[in-house]
Amino acid sequence: MTKENNPVQEKEMSFLEHLEELRWHIVRSLVSILFFATIVFLFKDFVFNQIILAPKQSSFVTYRFFCGLAELTCFSPPEFNIMPRELGEQFFTHLKVSIWLGIIISFPYIFWEFWRFIKPGLYPNEKKATKGVVFICSFLFLLGVLFGYYVISPFAVTFLAGYSISSEVISSPSLASYVNYMTMFTLPTGLIFELPIVIFFLSRIGLVTPELMRQYRRHAIVMILVVAAIITPPDVVTQFLIGIPVFFLYEISIRIARYGNKKYYYEN
Repeated sequence: MTKENNPVQEKEMSFLEHLEELRWHIVRSLVSILFFATIVFLFKDFVFNQIILAPKQSSFVTYRFFCGLAELTCFSPPEFNIMPRELGEQFFTHLKVSIWLGIIISFPYIFWEFWRFIKPGLYPNEKKATKGVVFICSFLFLLGVLFGYYVISPFAVTFLAGYSISSEVISSPSLASYVNYMTMFTLPTGLIFELPIVIFFLSRIGLVTPELMRQYRRHAIVMILVVAAIITPPDVVTQFLIGIPVFFLYEISIRIARYGNKKYYYEN
């Protein structure tokens, strides 16, 4: 019987044994990232042409979707060239993209390893209450990444590439700059979509209550708009595109806090 399944052995584990166990969880997570990053690295043409650079093409699925709705909602990015500014920029950007995509692809496994480490320390009722948390967290994270990629990035790329201060200035961003923005549009959004799970655990330890969240709803709206302004370009439409879903997540989190709150949980 393993330590994870044997409560007697769990109690006998020392601090150093816990650190050793954590180390192996981290090592396995890093191996999974390296594995998927290597695969991504080998499929360079597909990754860059069909994924990374796709939002700069007018044939991208988001542009075709909005143009198919009505002429009023139709938009597409202006033509612009992406040029490397430094020697080795293409290679190091290739590495960076491979690592980021490796993290995104292996996120479910990484979180599963993390959950395997903390789950033995939970009480039986807490394990029951958090059943399916790995699937839910992975789903919310990937949903946030896809939302950032298919919704935020097209609007942001169109706005930033089309913004001009003078006809004398030609838009030709560097490869590193473009990739950094694409990263900013996707990864933070994936983390923001984890809000319901974070609220659940905070409510379980008593730091957050549904009453508190309702009381500070207006403050939360302001903070949501501030965060949206930070991770998106200075475009009101794009800010609301991320602000509105996060606000709905906040409202859902209020109900989750009611379920996760210990006082309510034990009284009901």
